[in-house]
Amino acid sequence: MGDLPKGDISASTLHTNMLQQVFGSRASEYLLHSYQRSFNGFVAKLTMEEKKKLSGIEGVVSVFPNGKKQLHTTRSWDFMGFPQKVKRTTTESDIIIGMLDTGIWPESASFSDEGFGPQPSKWKGTCQTSSNFTCNNKIIGARYYRTDGKLGPTDIKSPRDSLGHGTHTASTAAGSLVRGASLLGLGSGAARGGVPSARIAVYKICWHDGCPDADILAAFDDAIADGVDIISLSVGGYDPYDYFEDSIAIGAFHSMKNGILTSNSAGNTGPDPATITNFSPWSLSVAASTIDRKFVTKVKLGNNKVYEGVSVNTFEMDDMYPIIYGGDAPNTTGGYDSSYSRYCSEDSLDKSLVDGKIVLCDWLTSGKAAIAAGAVGTVMQDGGYSDSAYIYALPASYLDPRDGGKVHHYLNSTSKPMAIIQKSVEVKDELAPFVVSFSSRGPNPITSDILKPDLTAPGVDILAAWTEASSVTGKEGDTRVVPYNIISGTSMSCPHASAAAAYIKSFHPTWSPAAIKSALMTTAARMSVKTNTDMEFAYGAGHIDPVKAVHPGLIYDAGEANYVNFLCGQGYSTKHLRLITGDKSTCSATMNGTVWDLNYPSFTISTKSGVTVTRIFTRTVTNVGSAVSTYKAILAVPSGLSVKVEPSVLSFKSLGQKKTFTMTVGAAVDKGVISGSLVWDDGIHQVRSPIVAFVSS
Repeated sequence: MGDLPKGDISASTLHTNMLQQVFGSRASEYLLHSYQRSFNGFVAKLTMEEKKKLSGIEGVVSVFPNGKKQLHTTRSWDFMGFPQKVKRTTTESDIIIGMLDTGIWPESASFSDEGFGPQPSKWKGTCQTSSNFTCNNKIIGARYYRTDGKLGPTDIKSPRDSLGHGTHTASTAAGSLVRGASLLGLGSGAARGGVPSARIAVYKICWHDGCPDADILAAFDDAIADGVDIISLSVGGYDPYDYFEDSIAIGAFHSMKNGILTSNSAGNTGPDPATITNFSPWSLSVAASTIDRKFVTKVKLGNNKVYEGVSVNTFEMDDMYPIIYGGDAPNTTGGYDSSYSRYCSEDSLDKSLVDGKIVLCDWLTSGKAAIAAGAVGTVMQDGGYSDSAYIYALPASYLDPRDGGKVHHYLNSTSKPMAIIQKSVEVKDELAPFVVSFSSRGPNPITSDILKPDLTAPGVDILAAWTEASSVTGKEGDTRVVPYNIISGTSMSCPHASAAAAYIKSFHPTWSPAAIKSALMTTAARMSVKTNTDMEFAYGAGHIDPVKAVHPGLIYDAGEANYVNFLCGQGYSTKHLRLITGDKSTCSATMNGTVWDLNYPSFTISTKSGVTVTRIFTRTVTNVGSAVSTYKAILAVPSGLSVKVEPSVLSFKSLGQKKTFTMTVGAAVDKGVISGSLVWDDGIHQVRSPIVAFVSS
């Protein structure tokens, strides 16, 4: 419903009055929750017919189902050139990162408040303490949400984390320095967050069955009012939604209005195009890329041949075990034949044949069927992606089809095939960084001419803190309880970007969300197109570089009015805008901006194959570098693009001075994507923006 109501009427009273138009005197029975701290809205039990009736009531922006988002799941900081002893400000300890996730494990050494002073005076939040949870001067606030009240048997009714995901993301963003951390000897070293002096505010929105939209919005409502500086949200849906039918986009819009940047994970459904699910222009969308460390797991056969696969395997087998092909062990009594058992699908394996053996499977599985059949390990092989390693509840390794075929041949060539799966070892990945295959890709599915994702950050094989309320995998049969775990996902890259944003905020406390985002994008490192064939639709502006981002030289700033102008151009009505903004905003000839005029730090054109199009982009940059400076436009223009910048030289006489330029881009694309760049260079700062043209479907 947009902004909070004006006048004496409270939000909850207004919501009840509106529901009375649908339910009469029983309205209060259907009202589940009122958002009334930072924005206006409510949760109610509705049938489809009641939804239609409520949608037509004056004052309603949108009504959408309470769906569920899913979780998108430390050498990384050193790898990206952000060492422990990087220059920091004394105000870093005043920065508060709001973590909207599965909660936190407060006893972790990563959340020790040793050496911390009292919480910042601006903090207005609370700690929902219970018999098993307390806050400290590191975790200064914690809340949990479950509007429908439905908890599973493993869920903990407190901010305590029973899944591990929220503990991992929080420690990645702002965990204290912990030496000697590892996952049972793997990834050993010092674990730390990007801003170890920052404070953490926990908003538990995710449970065993996902992250309800109603609770996501409730957490945004509180986090904004509580006084957080950055919101980190490693959560997303499976499908793209219109901006104001998506709880994350709505919450991020209101956080932007209040000067808070929301950092979002791009999603884990890559590498197909247009799979990104967090793409609103007022939030930061983060892809996941590799670091220069990867884990490999060797499989040694009885003939002494050794094959190298990928997994994060902490188990150490004491000897060789018999190995059997899943296709030779079908659970025939259960109605399965070899066409199922070869893939080790659930219930397809015959326990009497597999028990005590290693099982070879023709598919990458979770290992559940192998464990149920009594296997002591599993070797998997198929033609899928092997650029990230998974962790299993039993010894496991994932081979490519060539080596998997050799293992299969060995099984057929001896009467007593044997094998051993060795503990994983770390090796250097010379190709890093590249965007991992699971990271969701652009183009932007709603506004194709805004580039998404915005940038990429480390998200593969990340070591960070973990809950001790669950095992390493959370799977049945896994008894490993650890303080640190290694997992992958855009969920892991998002808190890296959140920490980088917090780091910038500690140097520039008055900068807007757009200014911080611009600094991160225009200083991002260029990525290789040889290892990133999806180009900017994989990595956006490039790989995050927090040290450079503190001194970007120029910024592309934007505020609520700029986004309203953009939304008018996208067809939103004046009625919707007024309810969203809470003011007298009107879509008119002067408030009807094209997507190419949004002051975004990248330039994107969608076109049809073989059709030449010309777009004129208008941008305004603000000087935050040297007071007296002159920037020259340096263009990298590939075949198929023509680019003209006017003026091509920008001269500044003071800090904060703004200069406007136009860029005319002609694009003729036959297929795929072509890209160039604009760099504003004063000899000290290189302010780089990608220029992308692509054929839209």
